[in-house]
Amino acid sequence: MTDRFDSDAFYVALNATRLSRQKTWKDVAEEAGVNASTLSRIGQGAKPDVNGLAALLSWSNLKAELFIRGGEQQEAEPIAKITALLRADPKLSSNNAKLIEEIVISTYNNLRDK
Repeated sequence: MTDRFDSDAFYVALNATRLSRQKTWKDVAEEAGVNASTLSRIGQGAKPDVNGLAALLSWSNLKAELFIRGGEQQEAEPIAKITALLRADPKLSSNNAKLIEEIVISTYNNLRDK
């Protein structure tokens, strides 16, 4: 199976962001909240762990889908987008987001065209 995540392209884009912001790799590690060794490993071709990737994407304002190989990128299912938005809403507790999610998924499944 071919690697789907292009860690080399991610590192190059991360480096470009770092240079444009006139930061050192140490600055990046501190500001993103990752270990400097994580950045070194990515620079050597290793894949970042999910938390490291999320932190670095957030720090750089890059989008993960830019680095995923594999042909045409299809749009996510609408229900998946809705549940992701509910989980990301800072005004909802985790439990309340889950409750709304259950209602939305149930209603969606009952009303969608089959």
